[in-house]
Amino acid sequence: MQFNRRETLIMGAGAAVATMLPLKAFAAGGEAEIAAFTGGAAVGTGGIELTAPEIAENGNTVPVGVSAPGAVSILLIASGNPSPAVATFHFGPLAGSQSASTRCRLAGTQDMIAVAKMADGSFVQASSTVKVTIGGCGG
Repeated sequence: MQFNRRETLIMGAGAAVATMLPLKAFAAGGEAEIAAFTGGAAVGTGGIELTAPEIAENGNTVPVGVSAPGAVSILLIASGNPSPAVATFHFGPLAGSQSASTRCRLAGTQDMIAVAKMADGSFVQASSTVKVTIGGCGG
């Protein structure tokens, strides 16, 4: 099969557009997940603590901890990942503490966001920026 110049340019333009489409989807940075978790309710601050390293030498295993006394559930988001939702933790009435920790993979330097649903139905949020270095060289 042979293509003329016009067909080749059209296919090249189509390929360029196709590669740009996912970037717009990733630009949301977890807002859709937060809206689904909160049901569109207002999100406040305070009452939740997010622990993440300021600099991670290895983006494959970044330790993250979250604590929100009085929380019913906590949503953890990595805003720059292709799939921003990292984990959702649910706490029952017999839970000793409303805290959890995990390790997650980060695609690069980005914000980690934690949103907690409190027992009274309100929502609070905390965030922390994690700089992922390439090969531990500060890049």
